[in-house]
Amino acid sequence: MTVISVIVGSVRQGRFAEKPARWIFDHLKKREGVDVRLLDLKDYPMPFFDEQIPPAMPGRPAYGHEVVKRWTQAIAASDGFVMVTPEYNHGPSAVLKNAIDWVYPEWNRKAITFVGYGSVGGARAIEQLREVAVEMQLAPTRAAVHVPAAALFAHFQGQDITPHLTELDAVAEQTIDDLLWWTKALKAARAS
Repeated sequence: MTVISVIVGSVRQGRFAEKPARWIFDHLKKREGVDVRLLDLKDYPMPFFDEQIPPAMPGRPAYGHEVVKRWTQAIAASDGFVMVTPEYNHGPSAVLKNAIDWVYPEWNRKAITFVGYGSVGGARAIEQLREVAVEMQLAPTRAAVHVPAAALFAHFQGQDITPHLTELDAVAEQTIDDLLWWTKALKAARAS
């Protein structure tokens, strides 16, 4: 069984993130051989990273924060990821970047893709996250889903955003195809 975790990258009140997260989650649930999990950062209220020794340091002691331990275990148990990211001021949310920074070896050699929203469909946040992903030894896919700003505006006006997401169904399927291909290839490589 391949474990794919969908990470909800915003904790704001009235946030939009959980709508595209649940939408892509539902697409993944339809795939055979995939155990899809939702990792909502609201459920992992980690402090800002303040440890003396970075997660990439070999032989570092385990961190004492219980929520960080749970988060690290969830990342370790995953074979691949979909990060749902807002774009705040041309970048990802601070809470998402902080969650990434708490972990290192558990991210390594796994595939990741993105669902972005905000200005220009979250493209700038996704581009920054791709660079971060490479540093974490993740393998970001070329394909991603860029939710148009019209969907975000509809959300803030209390309207149904389903039509906006439905227009992206084919893009979501292609993105998932790419993610699963890379996830399976990397899982096999890690096992050998």
